[in-house]
Amino acid sequence: MPEEYKAERTVSAVFKEEKQIDGAIRRLLDRGVSRDHISVMGKNFQSETRIAGFITKKDLILGGLRNGAIFGSLFGSFLSLLTGVGVLFIPFVGPVVAAGPLGAVLIGAASGAIAGSAGAGLVSALATLGMPEDKATIYQTRLEAGEFLVMAEVAADKSGEIQLLLESAGGEEISVNDMILPRASTGRCSSPADLSPEVRSHLSEEAQKTFIERYNRAFDETNDASKAEHAAWDAIHQQYEENEQGIWTKPLAAGLKA
Repeated sequence: MPEEYKAERTVSAVFKEEKQIDGAIRRLLDRGVSRDHISVMGKNFQSETRIAGFITKKDLILGGLRNGAIFGSLFGSFLSLLTGVGVLFIPFVGPVVAAGPLGAVLIGAASGAIAGSAGAGLVSALATLGMPEDKATIYQTRLEAGEFLVMAEVAADKSGEIQLLLESAGGEEISVNDMILPRASTGRCSSPADLSPEVRSHLSEEAQKTFIERYNRAFDETNDASKAEHAAWDAIHQQYEENEQGIWTKPLAAGLKA
């Protein structure tokens, strides 16, 4: 990714057909949008796209991994060029394929806002990230109906150009807003401030300390941020339990023994 690339706006659109997605991604890449700033989500990827085993890409964020979650690579389409692909369950929508930074954020939030006890859906997650709730509601409804969401994070002076690009590629319900997706840590964590908001907001203070300690230990061993975050979430799931607010806290039994 060029050093001068700076994302300041997010341009979003829905597409009715899967075959339109490849064209939209290709145009975005040709126009200089970084692959690390393109997100795609949908339920009914069927034609040339297939799930093929577990993903091990360095840039896939596995925070919040839950039992039963499936992660795989998508081949046979431009989706394979994006930074990471996962399959997760979103209340009111069902199982979806999520690629790019949006997928990483939602997977990272899977233990809280998305799949927590409150059962919050995509509307809540997107609104928390900064998307207008009315537009997020439309996107959730259309995803539930089997359509596809594409998001591109771009420089402010490119937002109009990218809006026209997605429209010409067949995009509908186009939205431009200031939402920029949080990124995971790329190095060691020195304090809770280094954690992404989606991770930090779902951990108690004690759990944050456990997360950082395990993350740093795994990062020192592997020099791989995604593996370190995966190891940190494993430690959280082993030592803490999730309360009704979707926050991981000490299990009651462990607290009584302390």
